[in-house]
Amino acid sequence: MSHIEWVLCPVCGSKTRLRIRSDTILENFPLFCPKCKHETLIAVRQLNLSIVQEPDAKTQSR
Repeated sequence: MSHIEWVLCPVCGSKTRLRIRSDTILENFPLFCPKCKHETLIAVRQLNLSIVQEPDAKTQSR
């Protein structure tokens, strides 16, 4: 049985709407946080989250 965890926002630390299993692999995934309204590109391997790039204010549209 796979271990399942919630993905936490790297900006504010709250739970997002995304859950991942231990065998999930994500690369260049746009993670959106409904609480702080930030979008961050992440990579996930074996439940380890790393930030690929944080978009700056000039490229992010609202």
